[in-house]
Amino acid sequence: MDPVRHFKISICVLLLLLTVGTCGYMTLEGWSLLDALYMTVITLGTVGFREVHDLSHVGKVFTMMLIFFGVGVIGYIVGSLAQIMFEGQFQRIIGRKKVEKAIAALDGHYIICGFGRIGSLICKEFSAKPLPFVVVEKDVEMIAQMEQDGHGYLFLPGDATIDDVLLRAGIKKAKGLISVVTSDTENVYITLTARGLNPDLFILARAGEEGSEIKLKRAGANKVVSPYLIGGSRMAQAILRPTVVDFIEIATGREHMELQMEEILIPPHSGFIGETLASSGFRKETGVIIVGVKKQTGKMVFNPESHTKIEAHDTLIVLGEPAAIQKLDQLVRCDSCAEELIKKHRKKDE
Repeated sequence: MDPVRHFKISICVLLLLLTVGTCGYMTLEGWSLLDALYMTVITLGTVGFREVHDLSHVGKVFTMMLIFFGVGVIGYIVGSLAQIMFEGQFQRIIGRKKVEKAIAALDGHYIICGFGRIGSLICKEFSAKPLPFVVVEKDVEMIAQMEQDGHGYLFLPGDATIDDVLLRAGIKKAKGLISVVTSDTENVYITLTARGLNPDLFILARAGEEGSEIKLKRAGANKVVSPYLIGGSRMAQAILRPTVVDFIEIATGREHMELQMEEILIPPHSGFIGETLASSGFRKETGVIIVGVKKQTGKMVFNPESHTKIEAHDTLIVLGEPAAIQKLDQLVRCDSCAEELIKKHRKKDE
């Protein structure tokens, strides 16, 4: 058991002994509340003061029993306190409080349930982005690994199938939840719990066994991914279409920073709404290639033509250098940039 929990339990037992001792002296000896409490304290403390009043035979037996239990409890408290101090539990408690405070301050974050092989890779990608997230893990060894790795990930020890744990992780304010624990059954329970607590939450779940995908979607998952299916397909494509796979790895992998594929959301206040891809000047200004547009309805437009109109909440799938993609993202978010950029490229065209 955790030394801190030991200490808390022993304090509760001590308070119980104080209550029993006080009530016992008041009942058996007919003393006042103050005299009874004082006698209980000096008895449990074994300080050796004389009795407040002469004790009856029953009172003496009660006092001996109180001393017997009190010495044991006091010794237990001292031992627990020493263990806390020697094992650095005080620093751990203070650090845990800071982490819990940081988690409570999160808004629009992601909750990652499970810090296994897949969960740790997701954390690495989110941290590099960076995206705000918190990890929920119940395995003691995994929690110790997170503490030792020094990545600084926010994590919450606990079972993600329990409502209170997800509430402490800020599920009411979260943008999405990713359930990647090893058990498909637990993933279903986590999805059900999360969907019940936040109906608008985007939930991504991992499926390990065949048939689990349907169950997870019934439970409320927006998207289900099977690592084994993806891995097998990727290995087959590496043999059948090696050049295509190499291109995808360059475009989506972090080890190749010269070219990236990214998605950019058109905000509802953007000045580019109503313009076409050609009149917006995106390609000429930044050099990125727009390989697709996902509409708010979910319709995907691949290789969009130059006269494709830009609408609010469109998601542009772009390919280009990281600096160029970042520049395009800033242009899309800038309210005053749209008019200037459109005028600039219209003059060039004329």
